[in-house]
Amino acid sequence: MRGQGDGVGACCPGLLTAPLDEGQAVELAKVFKALGDPVRLRLLSMIASRAGGEVCVCDLTPAFDLSQPTISHHLKLLRQAGLIDCERRGTWVYYWLVPETTDRLANILTRPAGKPLPDRTAPAGAAS
Repeated sequence: MRGQGDGVGACCPGLLTAPLDEGQAVELAKVFKALGDPVRLRLLSMIASRAGGEVCVCDLTPAFDLSQPTISHHLKLLRQAGLIDCERRGTWVYYWLVPETTDRLANILTRPAGKPLPDRTAPAGAAS
């Protein structure tokens, strides 16, 4: 079913509002690890930017100088991170972005509105 990923849960606070607990950090690290590979980042971008919101694996594979099993492995890691989901239709598999996961990532990394940035003009620990 669309949008049913296992990615970053709604439990994760923004990084600037409260420290992450161990479980939240482990969960979030899986998503960032999936995004930390250039091939997976490109795959995610290709899927997310596709008109109509989904793309057939047959359209993804030719864009890379990699074997089909390698592409499938990268797609599997993106799915396990909750960033994409898929559905088999006949012999082909179609992929789409799970926007809830990317929205949560954006929220986690966004500074709360109105919160001032620390003054960085003086070295840390220097007397005023």
